[in-house]
Amino acid sequence: MNYLIYGSNDFALVLKDFLELHEMRFSGFINDFRADDMIVGPFADVIDRYHPSDHEIVLGIGYKNLRGRLDAFKRIKSAGFKVATLIHRNAYVRNPANIHEGAIVMANATVDFNAVICKAAVLWPGVVVNHDSRISKNTFISPSATICGFANVGESCFVGAGAVVADHVDVPDGTFIKAATVYRGAKH
Repeated sequence: MNYLIYGSNDFALVLKDFLELHEMRFSGFINDFRADDMIVGPFADVIDRYHPSDHEIVLGIGYKNLRGRLDAFKRIKSAGFKVATLIHRNAYVRNPANIHEGAIVMANATVDFNAVICKAAVLWPGVVVNHDSRISKNTFISPSATICGFANVGESCFVGAGAVVADHVDVPDGTFIKAATVYRGAKH
């Protein structure tokens, strides 16, 4: 399989390194707004030049544009492409079937028993998602953040580096949790 990365900024460069480290074939970046040597073109051109049976697309749009990221996910799916799911070889994932399409699990992340990582969610290095927790789609969990047991983190959230989401807590959609804080929110 060949991989295109939708996006070409910092996060996309990290993902290119991920692909290379795992000996996955990188075909180029997709960028709807600019061009350079590594950019294969805007997504409209990709649809014409690449086929879904030969290429998966890695979602490389970062947390600063969560709405654009989710829109890109929908465009990719509408065009018939699969959004690549990436699990680093040094991550611990108790049940890989609980990692949904387009999710990215980086090095030394832990996804414990019965935890679910939904579509297009990103777990940076060192993240711990404890048992029976759920990370909803398009949510970014920053390095070394901890999601305690039975927590539900909503859609398109951002959890800062080293933050802790307490057990049995619901985090509403669109929540921004600052680095190194403890989120105790509403218990369920």
